[in-house]
Amino acid sequence: MAVDFTELRVWQIAHKLTIDIYLLTKKFPKEEIYGLISQLRRAAVSVEANIAESHGRFHSADIVRFLLDSRGSIYEVQSLLMISQDVGYCTSHSTDALLKQYSDLAKQVNSLIRYKRNN
Repeated sequence: MAVDFTELRVWQIAHKLTIDIYLLTKKFPKEEIYGLISQLRRAAVSVEANIAESHGRFHSADIVRFLLDSRGSIYEVQSLLMISQDVGYCTSHSTDALLKQYSDLAKQVNSLIRYKRNN
């Protein structure tokens, strides 16, 4: 078991993806600073922050609750990426890779949820 949340592989992946989202949204129109830019960044941060917070909890139910919140934020990021692509703020090349990585992360978070529910 990881002593520090930064040792968790799922957190490391989520952190890298958060950085990727920040870099991607730097290219969005400035008019979206309070729209899609803000929403995408907050959702990405929420993914990794909830993973970190789950690690600081003692009871399995609390741990699972934060992991479920993280999973919900993953789906939010995916939806916002699709919107960003559909309105022309980014290419399918950049969003397809991120969507796949977030899909893979969701599977890992789901596995962690199952593990925590059963132990």
